[in-house]
Amino acid sequence: MPSHLFADRPAQPPEPGSVDALISQTRRLRGEVDAVRRDTVVDDDDAQGRWQRALCDLAVHHLDDLREHLGQLKEGLPAAPEPVELPQVAPEAGLEAQTRVGSAEWNLLTDEVSWSEELFQIFGRSPESGALPLDELGSTLFSEDQPLLTAWVTACLVDGRPIDGEFRIVRADGRVRTLHMRGEPVLDSDGCTASMWAVLRDVSELRRSQRAVRESRDSLQRRREIAQTERRLAVELQEAVLPPWRGSLRFPYGSAGTLDVAAHYLPSATSALIGGDWYDALELPDGCSMLTVGDLTGHGVTATSGMAMMLGALRGMAMAGIEPGPLMGWLNQLLETSVQPALGSAVCCRYDPERKVLSWAQAGHPAPLLFRRGSGRSLLPPEGVLLGATSGASYGQAEESLEVGDLLVLHTDGLTPRSIEFSRADGTERLLALAPRFSAARSAQECVRIVIEEFGESEREDDACVLVARIGG
Repeated sequence: MPSHLFADRPAQPPEPGSVDALISQTRRLRGEVDAVRRDTVVDDDDAQGRWQRALCDLAVHHLDDLREHLGQLKEGLPAAPEPVELPQVAPEAGLEAQTRVGSAEWNLLTDEVSWSEELFQIFGRSPESGALPLDELGSTLFSEDQPLLTAWVTACLVDGRPIDGEFRIVRADGRVRTLHMRGEPVLDSDGCTASMWAVLRDVSELRRSQRAVRESRDSLQRRREIAQTERRLAVELQEAVLPPWRGSLRFPYGSAGTLDVAAHYLPSATSALIGGDWYDALELPDGCSMLTVGDLTGHGVTATSGMAMMLGALRGMAMAGIEPGPLMGWLNQLLETSVQPALGSAVCCRYDPERKVLSWAQAGHPAPLLFRRGSGRSLLPPEGVLLGATSGASYGQAEESLEVGDLLVLHTDGLTPRSIEFSRADGTERLLALAPRFSAARSAQECVRIVIEEFGESEREDDACVLVARIGG
């Protein structure tokens, strides 16, 4: 029997329209093979012709499969939060050199059995050991597959039904292979079954690849479902924890004037996950106001739950009258003892409207920006390391005198994109360059919109918060 040649070439990325072209070529090739199959004349004694006819049947079967797979490739998969690499399935050593298709014929009248050389290779038998008769073929199969083969052979020999199915064999060397068998009975002049021929193909690698794709697809689907659930929970938790006010907030201080506050949360431009950024403004019992922004490392439910813990503690300590510097020290100790280890940065401000003095502390965070009469500058930061980085760290506290019309901008690191080309200082300079526009704005909310216009379309890898406070007379 002739061997089949497999011309493999390296896979190349599909170009636009190439999949459509492949589908058209497959459809055309399928029609041509089907025409050859119909024109093939098979005599009862022509084993070569029957083998060729069976190969045509097999080719048509796999061309149909190929067209279906190309159609799936054209449709593509839905977009995922994060890309997933499919496992590479390596063929077993030495199998590349083996022929994957072999043929056999079992003569019922003479008990002769004829196997092609390729079939001996598939079963791992030497030609000297001889071909297996039908009643011994089942001994090579998995026990649960033996009844299938028995039923197929019986239906073929008794009822004349063609065989088209798969079973697993255990070779003499212990390797398990999956074979696809197609066969038909051969009738004599009286219409009785004289023999049975079959073409068997080793589809082990194909089925292993299909199983890997199926398992990877199921795993991908599970990961997507988990990611969707986690995002929903994180969003719900974030909405429950962040201030109930949205947009702007005004603190009236009577004769001491007002404090106009506005804030906004900007989601990441590249990630579907929610981070641990927060902002808040709170009127305190002694008449002062608390302003804060901060960020915890990580994303998802873990980050938002940690943010909820930190913001809750910060609110409670501020309401209890703890100054920003000592407050940061307590937050650091809280983060050290939390179940989920994390790092955080934060800035906390306490504004006294009677004295018009801002007391503030920071923990590894960008300093507030002060805008006055059309120009801006960054406040000189007091000492302060990242929250959770050092046990027993102390945090300094600074004061800044404010005037009516002054504007404060607090933001988290993710607002300005940082890379090799852009540093934190570059982002600060971009914010300071907005001073003339801030000076012309009529409210804190309008200033927030200016910041969003400047940074809202940036390719941020992290989410961010911005808070603006204007001192009113």
